[in-house]
Amino acid sequence: MGWTILRVSSRIKGDDVKLLSQNSAQKLRGGYYTPIEMTDYIAQWAFSDGDKRNVLEPSCGDGAFLESLKSYANRFEECLAIELDSTEAQKASELVSDIENFNVVNNDFFQEFEWNLRGQRYDLILGNPPYIRYQYLTPEQRITQSNILVSNGMKSNKLINAWVSFLVACVELLDTNGKIALVIPAELLQVAYAAELRLFLSKNLSQVTIVTFRELVFPDVQQEVVILLGEKGENLEENIISVVDLQNLDHLNQDSINEAIEYKQIDHNKDKWTKYFLNNTQLEVISNITKHNLFKKFKEYASVDIGITTGNNKYFSVTNSLVEQYHLHKYALPLIGRSAHAKGLFFNEQDWLENVIDGLPAQLVHFPDVPEEELPSNLQDYVKYGETNNQHTGYKCSIRKNWYRIPSVWVPDAFFLRRNDTYPKFVLNEINAVSTDTMHRIKFKENVDHLKVLLAYYNSITLAFTEIEGRSYGGGVLEILPGEVENILLPNLENLDEETVNRLLNLIDRNIRERGRIEDILPEVDAVILNQHLGISNEIITSFRDIWRQLMNRRRQRA
Repeated sequence: MGWTILRVSSRIKGDDVKLLSQNSAQKLRGGYYTPIEMTDYIAQWAFSDGDKRNVLEPSCGDGAFLESLKSYANRFEECLAIELDSTEAQKASELVSDIENFNVVNNDFFQEFEWNLRGQRYDLILGNPPYIRYQYLTPEQRITQSNILVSNGMKSNKLINAWVSFLVACVELLDTNGKIALVIPAELLQVAYAAELRLFLSKNLSQVTIVTFRELVFPDVQQEVVILLGEKGENLEENIISVVDLQNLDHLNQDSINEAIEYKQIDHNKDKWTKYFLNNTQLEVISNITKHNLFKKFKEYASVDIGITTGNNKYFSVTNSLVEQYHLHKYALPLIGRSAHAKGLFFNEQDWLENVIDGLPAQLVHFPDVPEEELPSNLQDYVKYGETNNQHTGYKCSIRKNWYRIPSVWVPDAFFLRRNDTYPKFVLNEINAVSTDTMHRIKFKENVDHLKVLLAYYNSITLAFTEIEGRSYGGGVLEILPGEVENILLPNLENLDEETVNRLLNLIDRNIRERGRIEDILPEVDAVILNQHLGISNEIITSFRDIWRQLMNRRRQRA
């Protein structure tokens, strides 16, 4: 019932990536189990419309899905199950040894696909494919993964997890009118590296149902998973999709799913599927606004870049006591390092001084780009302090010519919080501060009114699009990347009078500084800029406020 030896937890991100040898034995050998509630439901769904000719389980572990399939052994002619790990394959084989139409093969699915499966067609494919990052694949597996993706019209890159190529290969092997059911990461719905996969599925499956869970279904694993239920009908022009949101596995039954299903026409593009949590009426409202000339994308006003990647925030982000100790005043830049450092809409000198007085790491040490021996003696002392404490051994620092020299340090016009709970702060920079990569850096285009763009962000419609463009991160946090920020829709406030702009910005700024709830002031802001200024009806405004709350609350339940 476990994941195969390939399955390494895909919740390891960014700088947290470990060497293969550093990962736990549980992750490497496959210690996570597909719940029987899942396997039983999938088997029931699979045969709900009749018997099958043949079945494929591409990564069977020790036989969780085979256990559920045993009850339907008289409903199909043969089942091929593949498993890389010999010990797991042996367990799976013993599980079905008394049933003739099961065949368990101990091999790598990628190899089996290349040698024996390509060109085969299956009525039913089901399972829980491995979640393994590119760097843990063998060279041969990387080649096969690339071939699978490219031959199906997709690009191959080092961001793509193995489950993506497993899914693409399985859809390729699916016969016309066949059914596929796989347990895969919820990343399918929202991450950039799965964008081409979403387009591929929209073109190759006539009906898609995504079953999601508000509670985590794998014990002790933060990976959010979904069940992909797909059907490959003959007519691929009118594809439909439904996202069903269940509380937990206790609700995984046909009655609950039938009650929640609402199919929508699937868009043949790479957009995120987060929007399909919404109903058809809500989707129509969104579609109408995206076509409205009263709104523009964020990128029409500004460019968005990641914050400064120091390679070691603990070392480079310093308190005033360290500045004093090493006489770093000449080389220390004002820094906004966290959301809490930005107390309102404007990051000003008073805010920064309060952070300094509070002992926060509110300054960034920016060394000259010269060899260590040419640095002033006080900077050499601080470099030695870092080296003595192994602060220079991280990956980002180690690949630099001078490990202490941070690249791409520049002062932005504004900051946009990368990860947040309720909504990302968008903050103007009033003191030439810099930021770490917890904040994105905003550079406004020429002749853009900074204050009007700032105000244009704080309304129900834009906050709803922020949820749609972003993605749910571990613990229910909303993460939004630079390209996603640039796609957020903002109302065009170019003709709004200055007095109204300042009044509303002061209202929002005071709300944030007093740690109020943004929803308490949204009705007033929406009434002025959306209803009175742009003429958008209260009904549409309320719909967007509900969309924002619905998407936000679903994600926050993970906290």
